[in-house]
Amino acid sequence: QVQLVESGGGLVQAGGSLRLSCAASGCAYSSCGMGWFRQAPGKEREFVAAISRSGGNTAYADSVKGRLTISRDNAKNTVYLQMNSLKPEDTAVYYCAANYFSGSKYLAPYPHEYRYWGQGTQVTVSS
Repeated sequence: QVQLVESGGGLVQAGGSLRLSCAASGCAYSSCGMGWFRQAPGKEREFVAAISRSGGNTAYADSVKGRLTISRDNAKNTVYLQMNSLKPEDTAVYYCAANYFSGSKYLAPYPHEYRYWGQGTQVTVSS
């Protein structure tokens, strides 16, 4: 059973930075592809970033390209989301997601491709 625990959310001023972490127990080493999604009040859950099992391939939503960076440390079974130059529109609950994918380079940008989800962590960016 895979369990995901996010941390690192909080309140930050526009232009500031945060780093989210997602500890994945049950996804040994590089067995799971990972992703970050977010959901703002009254809106649907949207894709933010994804990283392949190997960590060598990444994908980003257009709205976050150049500002957010996804990475992973397979030795620690942890995925990170470095968030720079934050904007008020980045305010949302951020969710970590994981699933077993056969391809080591496969990237999954859709929520339905993930079986396992964390509880979410709130990110609030003030103007």
